[in-house]
Amino acid sequence: MEFNIIAILVAALVPMILGFLWYGPMLFQNAWMKASGVTEEHLKSGNMAVIFGVSLVLAIILSFFTQFLVIHEMGVYGMTEGHLEGDTAKAFLAEWAGKYRSFGHGAIHGGMAGVMFVFPIIGIINFFERKPFKLTLINAGYWVIVLAVMGAIISGWV
Repeated sequence: MEFNIIAILVAALVPMILGFLWYGPMLFQNAWMKASGVTEEHLKSGNMAVIFGVSLVLAIILSFFTQFLVIHEMGVYGMTEGHLEGDTAKAFLAEWAGKYRSFGHGAIHGGMAGVMFVFPIIGIINFFERKPFKLTLINAGYWVIVLAVMGAIISGWV
């Protein structure tokens, strides 16, 4: 199974684009700033080139891993270490290969990863940091949508 590098790279741009909207003045900027305790002055500090550069590298890593969540054939390749000569692997691939490669299927699996992995992690962190639940909903909601869109791109871009 080959990796669709273009889909992975395009999907890696999703957190940046949606983050601009989600945490911007059109949607949740004020609510996020209040709940997180971030000020305008704090937002202006820091090296933006480093922040966006590192964020993009991390988004590429996330995008690369997301394909293992949304493309079922990846599991077969992982379990067999790429050796697909066995009857079980051949039977599975003959029955299922490419069957669920759609934007909708990827969006469901990506969204599920957001709800089942990201939301609990952010919730636990915010609970111990004594942050308001509103912040958990804002940040986890962002990641659920981001992972759904990333999953859609990676699974549907065949």
